[in-house]
Amino acid sequence: MALRVLVDATDVPTDRGALGRYVDGLIGALAAAGADLAVVCQRADEGRYGRLAPGATIVAGPAALGHRPARLAWEQSGLPVVAQQVNADVIHMPHYSMPMRPGRPTVVTIHDVTFFTEPEHHTAVSGMFFKSAIRTATRRATRIIVPSNATRDELVRVLGMDTAKIDVAYHGVDHRLFHRPDPHQVSQISGRLGLHGKPYIAFLGSMDPRKNVAALIKGWAAAVGDLTDPPALVLAGGGGWSEDVDAAVAAVPPHLRLCRPGYLPFAELPGFLGGALVVAFPSHGEGFGLPVLEAMACGAPVLTTHRTSLPEVGGEAVAYTEPDAESIQVALRALIDDPERRAALGVLGHTRAQEFTWAASAAAHLASYKRAADQQATDTRAG
Repeated sequence: MALRVLVDATDVPTDRGALGRYVDGLIGALAAAGADLAVVCQRADEGRYGRLAPGATIVAGPAALGHRPARLAWEQSGLPVVAQQVNADVIHMPHYSMPMRPGRPTVVTIHDVTFFTEPEHHTAVSGMFFKSAIRTATRRATRIIVPSNATRDELVRVLGMDTAKIDVAYHGVDHRLFHRPDPHQVSQISGRLGLHGKPYIAFLGSMDPRKNVAALIKGWAAAVGDLTDPPALVLAGGGGWSEDVDAAVAAVPPHLRLCRPGYLPFAELPGFLGGALVVAFPSHGEGFGLPVLEAMACGAPVLTTHRTSLPEVGGEAVAYTEPDAESIQVALRALIDDPERRAALGVLGHTRAQEFTWAASAAAHLASYKRAADQQATDTRAG
């Protein structure tokens, strides 16, 4: 008989950032694989998950779950009750934290450990919370899922985890959404951004210090400043914080164009990414690097760093730079000046992106759930 798995989707933000795309993609693929699924979510997402997983039991949590303190309190007391009500065999917590007394085998996804390795890129409050959540999960979860070998290796190195307790499950990409755009899609987003066909460098993500946007701005400005028709820089995405970004924006020479459109609807992302001269994502480190994979799926040439998991995603199909502004300047200018190299990377990236699917990710997750349930059964018999 199939395991009944309860996935906690209550922490998914409304803007559908990388966490939302992970949870949405996984739940849809688990449902397509025939998993016996229950999903607990915020009330605004009840319809979405009902469509993504039409055979699943969808439980809408209390209205207060949109506020993090209330959600974390409910996670401890309310989530175990929901798990009992839906008769779950395994709980999957997809974002670091978990109930202290879940009452059944629990699998936790730990995306990265940069809270330990690069604390300067996080606020003191978030760093303290996520360090505590990660330590708790490594001690109390039945299994840990990570999205890359790099994250697994860091967990072992930094926290001394036993690799036997860790399962690697790469993220996938929704190829129905992220694909090579047609000319109309490219023209439409270009017009909306006010560029009207002007070439641009694209970034998609938050403004957190770890994403290294300030260095990207400085590197871009230095790379294109002497060009007759310098490409614009478009920083798409929402959330995050960085005083360095504001300072870098203020220092951009007046003859250069920098756009900050904020959140872009999913339907516009293929045109935005696939229409870019280069998609630049010079992050200091990622648990996986979903924006890199999504840009590759849209046929864009990608420039990223050789840090943490990013080489696992990009392989030989992307260009690399060190994360400092001077290195970004050199690498970006080299791509701008070499259209043949950009075209080749676009083809290589698109081909490589086809290897990453949510179906494969779901299969790896299902295997982890089964290990968790089997481990619990073994521990019960031994006790």
